[in-house]
Amino acid sequence: MPITNQQVAGHAFLQQMYDDFNFPDHVVDRGKAILLRLCERIEVERPPDLESLYALTQAATEEFNLLESEFVAAGSEIETVAREWICDEFCFVASAYAFTEADAEELTAGRDW
Repeated sequence: MPITNQQVAGHAFLQQMYDDFNFPDHVVDRGKAILLRLCERIEVERPPDLESLYALTQAATEEFNLLESEFVAAGSEIETVAREWICDEFCFVASAYAFTEADAEELTAGRDW
């Protein structure tokens, strides 16, 4: 499903991770796909409130939790800087879909990274 939100469609997800040689592109690609699936779900399900949005972001956070092992297997990890970059992307998504009051910690509350 193509993304219809123009702000999201034109966004370079996880660009800082792509620019940093410590993060293998093939694993970052998987993280980008998680974020794009989150956007697709938001567009399809149109969450009516923050609690509904948080349910969607928690599912995406769980996918990132699983992705951590792939980073480790590739000789990397989701460390402090990467954690912030990923959280920033979740905040960007919330804002792009008019959830400007979303709490940054709540968006990724279930993270293991």
